[in-house]
Amino acid sequence: MTNFLDFLKDYQLWSNSGYDYLIAVFIFIGLLVLLKIFQVIILARLYSLAKKTSTKFDDTLIEVFKTIKPPFYFFVAIYFGLKNLVVSDLVMMAVKVIVLVAVVYEIIRAIEKLLDYFINRYFEKSGNSKAQSQSMIKTLQLIARVILWTLGIILVLANLGVNVTSLVASLGIGGLAVALALQNVLSDLFSSFSIYIDKPFQVGDFIKVGTDMGEVEKIGLKSTRIRTLLGEELIVANKELTTARVQNFKRMKKRRESFSLGVVYGTEAKKISAIPKMIEEIVKKVKGAEFDRCHFAKFADSSLNFDIVYYIDSPDYVAYMDIKQTINLAIFDKFAAEKIEFAYPTQTIVLEK
Repeated sequence: MTNFLDFLKDYQLWSNSGYDYLIAVFIFIGLLVLLKIFQVIILARLYSLAKKTSTKFDDTLIEVFKTIKPPFYFFVAIYFGLKNLVVSDLVMMAVKVIVLVAVVYEIIRAIEKLLDYFINRYFEKSGNSKAQSQSMIKTLQLIARVILWTLGIILVLANLGVNVTSLVASLGIGGLAVALALQNVLSDLFSSFSIYIDKPFQVGDFIKVGTDMGEVEKIGLKSTRIRTLLGEELIVANKELTTARVQNFKRMKKRRESFSLGVVYGTEAKKISAIPKMIEEIVKKVKGAEFDRCHFAKFADSSLNFDIVYYIDSPDYVAYMDIKQTINLAIFDKFAAEKIEFAYPTQTIVLEK
């Protein structure tokens, strides 16, 4: 054994003895085995922890460690093995670059998975619709990935001796130019985040923007799509929605309906007195309607006017229109049965001989 070691020490190849090569091989194999054992132990502990808890965080950590592949351990072991040998600067630099890229790659992958977990967890608790959440999740994941990989590339270049100060300055100027060129797009993008966080409306809500109204079908990164009552698809920029006055009918607990109707001046006094009670009975008979008041309000030019107010216990627009129609038809039928005439604008012309 001693003779063999002496032989290795005397044997020279590329400025390294056989003994140096042997030590390098032991370092390589030993580190490779240790790293793999470390991964197995960590995974075993995480699996044991995952069985005892109901959270998904430990499952995410398992995925992080499972994604570390053998090539990563191989290059790390190669690097530390070569540190014991005399090799050319070019070879050492090449190995260093590979190991650095591998390490940065694995770190970024791990951070990505952790960020994905926290982003998904946040949006699961946000109470927003699944479609809206998925759109926002993909956007945030994309932004996070771009930032992480940009930082990763800068880190690699900095460790390779590249002066990244000028590079960062160039990226800053370039980013400013891009931001100016895409200011409208970016404004809509940030407005979509504002809509998501503030939640003035969600997919499925019936809203009114200016003179347009309809059901929200999709909230995108740049625009929101609304299906109007006429069936048209209205596309509104998110920036406009964050600055405009938006009425959300879906958020109403109940709708208030207020209107006036007039009867002719020739209507009998007892019928005039009975009209408020008639209206009250009609409204109370309709399911989902809540009577508020009915008053003989005004002597108009060509009619005796009544003001009527009631509430509909549903924010749904179709239900609102159905109940309103039922009440209007019931009033029409009741007035016809009682021989009460609705008034309409009239003008009396007196002709003198």
